[in-house]
Amino acid sequence: MRELFDEFAGHSPLDPEEAVRRATRTPRRKRFYKEAGTAAADGGFAVTLDGKPIRTPSGRQVVAPASAIAEAIAAEWNAQGETIDPLTMPLTRFANSVAEITDRVDAVADDVAKYLGTDLLFYRAGHPEALVAREAAHWDPVLSWAANELGAHFILSEGIVHAAQPPQAIKAARGVFPADPWSVAALHVVTTLTGSALLALALLHGVRDPDQVWAAAYVDEDWNAEKWGVDEEVAARRAARLVDFRAAVRILKELNPGAPSSR
Repeated sequence: MRELFDEFAGHSPLDPEEAVRRATRTPRRKRFYKEAGTAAADGGFAVTLDGKPIRTPSGRQVVAPASAIAEAIAAEWNAQGETIDPLTMPLTRFANSVAEITDRVDAVADDVAKYLGTDLLFYRAGHPEALVAREAAHWDPVLSWAANELGAHFILSEGIVHAAQPPQAIKAARGVFPADPWSVAALHVVTTLTGSALLALALLHGVRDPDQVWAAAYVDEDWNAEKWGVDEEVAARRAARLVDFRAAVRILKELNPGAPSSR
C-alpha cells in the first residue's frame, strides 16, 4: 500500500498543492483490501486495512493522536470504489505527511513563522475605496487580536512594497504556535493555502471560524471575480485547496477544542 502514495513523498510533504499536482500524474490503483478499521497503537490509534496498519511511502506507521481522526482516515479508505483516488483522501495524505515530519516539527513551525514577515494581511490595496474597506473588514480584526492579545504589533504597507516587521512582533506570534506534530502540520497547511500565518493562528485560537478565514484569504480574488467574472481554472484550483483546508481544520478542531469546525 505504500507505493500508492509514493508520489506524495518529497521535499515539501506538507504542500497540499504539490500533492494535488502529483496525484494527477499518478495512475489509480485497484482497491486491494476489503475493509479499513482502527486499532490502539503506541502513541495513539493506527488505521488498518484488513487488520494491517497503513504505512507511509518510507515505511513509517501512521498513528493518529485521537480516535476520531483515525476513524475519519479509515472512512476515506472505506469510501473508495474499485480504484483508489488519493485526491479524495485529504486526511490520509495529511497523515502520511505528518508521519514524515515528526522528527523535524520545529523546522515546520519555523517555516510557518517565515510567513509572519510577509503575511498576506500586511499588504493593502490603495484603491478603489470599496476594496480597501473590504480588506480592512476581513483583516483588521485579526491584526487587532494579534496586537491586543499577543502583543504582536505589525506594520502595514500599501501595494507590494516590502515592510520589514518588528522581530518582537514575530516572536510574540511565534510564541503561541502549537507544539504537537499534527497541529503544527495543520497550521502549516492552513498558512500555505491562505498565505497568512496570522489567519491560521486566528483559526487555531478560535478568533475566526473557517468560513471567515477562507473568505479573508480570497478577498482580492473574489473582488476581481465580481468585476471580471470567474476564471474556471482558478475556481477549480481553489476548490481543490478547500478540500485540504477542511481536512486541516478538522485536525485542529479535534486536537484544539478552541478551534471552530468547518462546515
